[in-house]
Amino acid sequence: MHGAGNRPKPRPHLPADRIPGVRYLPLDLADPDGPDRLAAELEDLGLFDDIDVLINNAGESQSGPFEELPAEAIERLFRTNVFGPVRLSQLVLPGMRARRRGRIIMVGSMLGSFPLAHRSSYSAAKAALRTFATAARQELSPFGVWVSTVEPGSIATGIGLRRTKYLEEGSPYTQDVTTMLEHLDANERGGIPAAKVAATIVDAIIAPRPREFYAVGSRAPLPFLLGRALPRELMSKIVAAQHGLKR
Repeated sequence: MHGAGNRPKPRPHLPADRIPGVRYLPLDLADPDGPDRLAAELEDLGLFDDIDVLINNAGESQSGPFEELPAEAIERLFRTNVFGPVRLSQLVLPGMRARRRGRIIMVGSMLGSFPLAHRSSYSAAKAALRTFATAARQELSPFGVWVSTVEPGSIATGIGLRRTKYLEEGSPYTQDVTTMLEHLDANERGGIPAAKVAATIVDAIIAPRPREFYAVGSRAPLPFLLGRALPRELMSKIVAAQHGLKR
């Protein structure tokens, strides 16, 4: 980990194990023009007007002390995790609204509800995505378009291997960050399978009236019940303790 970050090498746009009958198109959400470029490509293929479901699942996982996060890293994270999904949703909404049917699923994170030290940028981005979704749902439900947020907890996807990490050499936060990441990665390795989250997303798609919010993994819904019952400061201490941090 270092000041410039260790952003992972770009991954291939298309999966090696393609599913027959499924068309794959590249999209870079970190590119401000990426969503509009994809929409234009779908228009050319005659597919854009038939979109009934949008699942905003792509994103970047980022960690680092609040004090040391580079401005450009925060901006990239919000373009990928917030601005890109919001723009994609805006592009498909006119068609959904005109047909009076549609589902938009924002895949957030429990860190959006329970922020964690050295995960401030990621927690803030996921909280922003959830807030966009909640307000948009109120606007769109009269048109038969339902927006829901799914907040997974610890999921065994290997995301810890792809996380961008920022930590300056000789940082006073080194031990704290190292401890937090060790616990975070261990929780993810022992997390529920991605298929369980996918099943929750499917539930939100096929329900006649999807819920506004779904939580899955990390003993959900227990953390949310505790969050309502306990003082916020105490809940923050519990979240920190689960990641080896004493507050």
